[in-house]
Amino acid sequence: MVKGQHQQSMSQFLGRRVLFSVVVIVVLLVALGLGYIQPNTRPY
Repeated sequence: MVKGQHQQSMSQFLGRRVLFSVVVIVVLLVALGLGYIQPNTRPY
């Protein structure tokens, strides 16, 4: 196994996970802004 190839694969995998997380957060923020989901009320 060549170390360079393994590093490239892990980098791509990590990049996809980060991109997926960013997309999920953006979708949640948009849904929150449009009123599709409602945040919990503050206890104080």
